[in-house]
Amino acid sequence: MHYTRFEKARIIGARALQISMGAPILIRVPKKMVDPVQIAMLEFEAGAIPITVIRESDIRPRIEWE
Repeated sequence: MHYTRFEKARIIGARALQISMGAPILIRVPKKMVDPVQIAMLEFEAGAIPITVIRESDIRPRIEWE
């Protein structure tokens, strides 16, 4: 799925907050890497972040007019 830059920032920010609050890290990271934002970016690039994006256009019912 292609994310906008705003969705990407929101996903990485939310995941970095989770990591900083003690959530388990879902990928292997170098031992010296401790910054939650960098870890979240690595998880995002690996496709390992369990966050779903629902866009407004995905939930709006399609109404056809006659």
